[in-house]
Amino acid sequence: MGRLLRIFLITVLAIATWSVFVAVGTREGWWRPLPAPSGDARAFFAYAKNRIGRTLNGDAALTVIQGGRVIGEYFVSRGRPIDRDSLFQVASLSKWITAWGVMTLVEQHRIDLDAPVERYLKRWKLPPSSFDNKAVTVRRLLSHTAGLTDGLGFRGFPPGVATQTLPQALTRAADHMEFASGIVRVGMQPGSAWRYSGGGYMLLQLLIEDVTGESFNHYMRRAVLLPLGMKASTYVDPDPGRVADFFDENGAHAIHYKFTALAAASLYTSTADLTRFLEAQTSGPHGEPIGRGVLSPATVLLMRRPQAFLYWIPVWGLGTVLYAPTSDGFVVGHDGENFPAINTTARTDPAMGDGIIMLDTGSATLASSIGGEWTYWHTGVVDLALMIFEAQRTILIIAIGAAVIVLVAGAVAWRGRGRTRADA
Repeated sequence: MGRLLRIFLITVLAIATWSVFVAVGTREGWWRPLPAPSGDARAFFAYAKNRIGRTLNGDAALTVIQGGRVIGEYFVSRGRPIDRDSLFQVASLSKWITAWGVMTLVEQHRIDLDAPVERYLKRWKLPPSSFDNKAVTVRRLLSHTAGLTDGLGFRGFPPGVATQTLPQALTRAADHMEFASGIVRVGMQPGSAWRYSGGGYMLLQLLIEDVTGESFNHYMRRAVLLPLGMKASTYVDPDPGRVADFFDENGAHAIHYKFTALAAASLYTSTADLTRFLEAQTSGPHGEPIGRGVLSPATVLLMRRPQAFLYWIPVWGLGTVLYAPTSDGFVVGHDGENFPAINTTARTDPAMGDGIIMLDTGSATLASSIGGEWTYWHTGVVDLALMIFEAQRTILIIAIGAAVIVLVAGAVAWRGRGRTRADA
């Protein structure tokens, strides 16, 4: 019996070791080829163009930046022609720009990052909870650590259907995804863990409006978008002549949905404007400061510091995803996905001035996948988003290895059983 127990414990240890090995190897890309030679941005641009051409069923706009200079732009459309000034609805990528709006209020001392958000809200309050609502702070809302369990996710409202008011949507979002409750409430202790919450960014939208007395879009354009030179960008009512056509994954024209959750999902912007936004993450060639005067360099750097962790890996700053570590910080940015098939990404290594922007309709995953490939090509680290895309393959590898270990352990136990009988 003692021998069988030892075999069992060794088997469990071997499976655990194999699982960790596969997880670490996947994260570090040990068996993953680079999509292009290291450091060759033009080769990566050619790789990305080829992938888009092979798989896209709609519109795509791609920009690759190296050393602060745009080294490649690519535009393809199955509808009206598009270019660097064409506007895409960028889904959750909106949150990164929204976070800049919140931080302007922090710099103006109109809000405190670590104060209860309800201190600043006039039109809506969090529902009663068994957890501490006062621990829901601006900092935690920005980093998805506020304990909100709405799981939003918005489908949007089709043409002819009125959007909800913001207080109505916070009480229960009528356009919530099927997997989400749509109810913004504190369902776990704030600060205890990272949990993605579109509802948290609706709260930040309400915060901006209640503190400034302006509409969310008016404040964001006045305080962030126009000063950064993002003149065509808007959260509402884009120029219809400049909006890229919407497609589903089959290449059919799709509905243009509208949102109550502007801050979380509704920014319309272009690769030209997002290039200006990425440029603002680092100092300019003529001495332009980080933040370009919209935010101070210290605040922009603060937004990149780890605020949330997943499996002990830093994943979120203040409104920005921390995709992968670099020698001087992180590749930072944000992805977005809206129904039925909008996918976007904007990522940068601010220390190097390198980056990628991809906006598409007609695919729910292509922009994020190419953004993940760029991150791996640039850093040698596979980001969590790309790991999630390929989780099925990783789980299969772990399962096959575990099965082999169990079979070997079974064979050893059986052979030992035969020897015991022979000795008897």
